[in-house]
Amino acid sequence: MCFGTAPCIRIMDRSKEIYKVTLWGGAVNVLLVLFKFVAGIVGHSAAMVADAVHSLSDFVTDIIVLVFVHISNKPKDKSHDYGHGKYETLAMTIIGMMLLAVAVGIVYGGLMKIVAWTRGEQLPAPGLLALWAALLSIVLKEGVFHYTMVKAKDLESQALEANAWHHRSDALSSVGTALGIGGAIFLPSFGGVGGGSWTVLDPLASIIVGLFIVKVSLDLLRGGIGDLMEQSLPDEVEQEILQLAASVPGVTEPHELCTRRIGNHYAIELHILMDGNISLCEAHEKASEVEELLRQRYGKDTHVAVHVEPISQPT
Repeated sequence: MCFGTAPCIRIMDRSKEIYKVTLWGGAVNVLLVLFKFVAGIVGHSAAMVADAVHSLSDFVTDIIVLVFVHISNKPKDKSHDYGHGKYETLAMTIIGMMLLAVAVGIVYGGLMKIVAWTRGEQLPAPGLLALWAALLSIVLKEGVFHYTMVKAKDLESQALEANAWHHRSDALSSVGTALGIGGAIFLPSFGGVGGGSWTVLDPLASIIVGLFIVKVSLDLLRGGIGDLMEQSLPDEVEQEILQLAASVPGVTEPHELCTRRIGNHYAIELHILMDGNISLCEAHEKASEVEELLRQRYGKDTHVAVHVEPISQPT
C-alpha cells in the first residue's frame, strides 16, 4: 500500500503517461506490421517482409513495457523492501536481447542474399509499393522515437528509453530497406546497367543497418545487466554525493559509499564522521540533514542510509 496520497498520485500519473506513450507506439507498430507484410508480399520484396518482422518485434516490446512497468510501479511491500523498480530494468534488458536477436537475423539474412548473388543467383527487384511502405515507416517511426524519448527523459523511465531506441532501430532498418529497394528499382536505368544488377544493394544496406542495431542493443544490455548486477553509479555521481554530504556543517570525511540503481531511483549508503561529544539527538539531526539534502538532489524516492561514526571518543 502507499503511505500518503501524494506518492500514490505520482506513481499513478507516471504509470498513465508510460502506458499512453507505449500504446501510441503500439498502434503505429500494428499499422506498420500489416502494411509492411502486404507491401512485402504484393511488392515481391523479401527485405520489406524482414522489415515487417522487425516492426512485429517492436509491437512485442510494447507489450513487455506495459506488463513490466505495471509491476515496477507497485510500492514496496513485505517481500520487496526496496520496491519493484528492478522489473523496469529487467524489461530494458529483455528489449535489448530482442533487439540483438533481430539485428543478428537481419545481418545473417543480408549475408545469405549477398552470397547467393555472388554465385550468380538473380535477386528479385521489388515493386514501388514496398518503397512507399519503407518511406512511410521512416517518417512514422522517427516521429514515435522522438516522442517516446522525450517522455522517457521526463518520466525517467529506462523501459521507455529502451523502447524509444527500438523505434529508432526500426526507422533505421527502413532507411536501409528504402535505399536497397530504391536502388533495385531505379539504378538499372542509369549507365546502361540492366538485368537487376543493383538488387544487391538491398541486402548490403540491411547489413549496415543491422550492425548499427547490434551496437544499440549491446548498449542497452550493458546498462540493464549492470543495474541488475548492482553496478555502482557513475564516478561523477558518486563524487557529487560525497561533496554534498561533506557540505553539511559538522559532517566530515564521508566514506564507505555504496550506490546502485533501483529502476529509475538511486540507492545510496554511506558513513560520515561527527564529533563524538555531541548528543545522540544532534547526531541524528545531522544525519537526517544529509539524507534530506541527497533526496532534494536525486529525488524524494531515493533510498538513503547514513551511518554515523565519532571522530573522537566522548569524554
